[in-house]
Amino acid sequence: MSNERLSQEEINALLNDEPVEITPMERDALGEIGNIAFGSGATALSLLLNKKVKLTTPTVTITTMRQLIREHPTPCVAAEVGYIKGLYGTNLLVLEIADAAVIADLMQGGDGSNPKMELEEMEISAIGEAMNQMIGKAATSMSSLFNIRVEIAPPKTQIIELIDAGQIDEALADDKKVAKISFRLEIEKLLDSSLMLVIPLDLGRKMAESLIKNSEEEKPASVVPPGPDDGAEEEALQPLTKTVKIEEEEAVIQPVRFAPVSSGETSQEKSNLNLLLDVPLQISVELGSTRMKIKEILDLGMGSIVELDRLAGEPVDVLVNGKVFARGEVVVIDENFGIKITDIVSPVARINNLQ
Repeated sequence: MSNERLSQEEINALLNDEPVEITPMERDALGEIGNIAFGSGATALSLLLNKKVKLTTPTVTITTMRQLIREHPTPCVAAEVGYIKGLYGTNLLVLEIADAAVIADLMQGGDGSNPKMELEEMEISAIGEAMNQMIGKAATSMSSLFNIRVEIAPPKTQIIELIDAGQIDEALADDKKVAKISFRLEIEKLLDSSLMLVIPLDLGRKMAESLIKNSEEEKPASVVPPGPDDGAEEEALQPLTKTVKIEEEEAVIQPVRFAPVSSGETSQEKSNLNLLLDVPLQISVELGSTRMKIKEILDLGMGSIVELDRLAGEPVDVLVNGKVFARGEVVVIDENFGIKITDIVSPVARINNLQ
């Protein structure tokens, strides 16, 4: 008989007939996915609402839709998210009606202090756009986490009773096991509530396994074991051989540029390079662009919307002296906009941009 004791969480699960079909590592992986992916989603929501938005570290619970319905009997606003590439399945992003009303009011230009509690088509459309931006940003982050391209269909936002979730997708029927990822959602003294992501357990485990597998595959690439001490020349060549192998397997990794082994760089060349280090350059960020006819431009007025050639959640271009140098994500730092660099343009592409 094993001497291992059950944790209090496992005891509670057995007493409540809660399904325990996920390992601690998979549970932690789901929490990490929620933390990183919807942390990016919170940034997108902050930009939309022009308010500070904070999502706390999520908690992961394995339950059934039947139990979830008992815990949340009131109507709520839910966005049905369908993964169509990289991952396949459906999950729900769920907000309470009162919380959705505050976000919808902010989206429509209000201050959120006196929201309209009876959500109509206009309010549902506004909250749908907000959730669309959050989920789109989260999908982009998942692509980086899993090292695969993750695409979603446009989310469908509606007011539902959780008891009807099975009508959205059979994977969310009342007897199905699900992973509930809960966040504490805070919006600048206007909102302090919860946001809930409901994922069918099978899909949740696939997401967790993808993250774990990707993390394990990256470990050998980041640590190069020392080779046998067969002489200075072999020792110098070993890291170079390993780097070439990584470039063949991981096309997204930029080639490493080593300094010459011999003293080929003279002090005069270093001095010439130092002359350029304090040259100022103009850095700008391009969200997107479009082409319009003169008539269309003349028709623009206050409140007009110009559609850009970039999807929600896509990286923005970082330009140096008008040439694309990198791509990144928009972030908010102490109420100021900033850019988090996610990709550097390759040297070859940079040269082509200069031509």
